[in-house]
Amino acid sequence: MTIPENLKHFKSELPENVTLVAVSKTKPNEDIMEAYNAGHRIFGENKVQEMTDKYEALPKDIEWHMIGHVQSNKIKYMVPFVSLIHGVDRMKLLKEINKQGEKHDRVINCLLQIKIAEEDSKFGMTDKKAEEILKSDTLSGFKFVNIKGVMGMATFTDDEAQIKKEFSFLKTTFDKLKTYHSANSNLEIISMGMSGDYQLAVACGSNMVRIGSSIFGERD
Repeated sequence: MTIPENLKHFKSELPENVTLVAVSKTKPNEDIMEAYNAGHRIFGENKVQEMTDKYEALPKDIEWHMIGHVQSNKIKYMVPFVSLIHGVDRMKLLKEINKQGEKHDRVINCLLQIKIAEEDSKFGMTDKKAEEILKSDTLSGFKFVNIKGVMGMATFTDDEAQIKKEFSFLKTTFDKLKTYHSANSNLEIISMGMSGDYQLAVACGSNMVRIGSSIFGERD
């Protein structure tokens, strides 16, 4: 199957309310352009430097999503162009995003990354911590940050019951958090589900899936 055929397959299969983020990390610009020429515009990267290089080389109507773990000192490089930062897992990061956003007079859309997996290797905050952030005066003082939703990564396992439990927990957390409305938090997005588990994620309420290898082929 070619990249355009794979994209067509996902677009016909996913419900209309679900946004497809094509995860293009480690993939060359030619592959991204194949997807672009097939009409796709939303791409996900997990390294700031790689995403910045691609942004500079590729068409400017691409929406770049930062889906990886983010270091505070790298924020400044992507703030001029990033569409959505998925992996915000601490207040310190929001503070830096706000600071850099102010420099560019640009409000940055963010998702709070909730730790739903049992693996220690996964990043994210607890649901309680996310609640604290959304209720905090600190957040309401940030004029250049907009919290758009939540993101989570399930445990890497074949145990479907386990994954379902984690996805359901993220959906419950989202429902609870979205009651905290403020000038800079308006939760609409649940980013969960990847190539191996996106169908289950959508069944559990996801409206944004991150798919890479099933579109672009296995990574080297």
